[in-house]
Amino acid sequence: MKTRVTELLGTKYPIMQGAMARIADGKLAGSVSAGGGLGIIACGGAPLDWVEEQVKIARGIAGDAPIGANVMLMDPNAAELAELLAQLRVDVITTGAGSPSTFIGRWKEVGAKVIPVVASSALAARMEKCGVDAVVAEGTESGGHIGELTTMALVPQVCDTVSIPVIAAGGIADGRGMAAAFALGAEGVQVGTRFLTVEECSVADAYKERVLKAKDSDTVVTGRGSGHAVRGLKNKWARAVRKLEDSNMGSDELEQYYVGSLRRAVEGDVDNGSMMAGQVACLVHERKTAAEVLRELMEEGSARGALDLQALADANAARASKEA
Repeated sequence: MKTRVTELLGTKYPIMQGAMARIADGKLAGSVSAGGGLGIIACGGAPLDWVEEQVKIARGIAGDAPIGANVMLMDPNAAELAELLAQLRVDVITTGAGSPSTFIGRWKEVGAKVIPVVASSALAARMEKCGVDAVVAEGTESGGHIGELTTMALVPQVCDTVSIPVIAAGGIADGRGMAAAFALGAEGVQVGTRFLTVEECSVADAYKERVLKAKDSDTVVTGRGSGHAVRGLKNKWARAVRKLEDSNMGSDELEQYYVGSLRRAVEGDVDNGSMMAGQVACLVHERKTAAEVLRELMEEGSARGALDLQALADANAARASKEA
């Protein structure tokens, strides 16, 4: 399958792996890239030497396939990380929590593709004017940090606003979701939660088992009052934090409950940590490998979605070109 996204990324499939903080390391990213998608290393809050090591690991697994890395622009070391990724000549750089305009020129110098994650059509339009190559339109169904608009509402609005390729994210875990994203106007998808349980993902088995057992009502959002809303699986920690948030506890006091919560979950404390996951956790029933997940997404995208993804992609590209 060829879309503007596969041509931009240099991948076999129009599928990106979500940059899940403390989860998406070089092993996972390299395995996704080797399987035909684009693996992305989550660099948020990570030391620079760790990032460099993970890029090396990913390239060792991916071979000649492209790899990506994510920059959370609110991080104190964002400038240093941006320069490091340029020096390492990472193929694709995704961004979140801010505008990458300061770094776009430098990244373009080394041939990197720049793809920010957006939660509104207005932000997508600003990013296009900045010269980015594509955008990821991420709906509130996704795991981790979220916006307010649903994927169903956000993706078509973004597609109608920009002429660059749009990659849909949030609520996509199988071929039906992928087909729906293309029907909404996207030319690629980003998938996060589905990769939480693959063999190459480094989270603790206890975390994976909670994802595999999740029902459709098993996610909850914490942190809305702080301005940093996060979706994850319900557990002892999430219920306690929600009660504290409802009690109007001050943000400084609440911060002590947020700090280190994701690390605890990733390491196996699934009762007292933040198990970030999207609403589609209920659709994840098997572990499998990254390559198997990628193949299933593509096969189901046509068979179960009963849609011709290639025809949809071609129509979406033609529409964007006409609007431009």
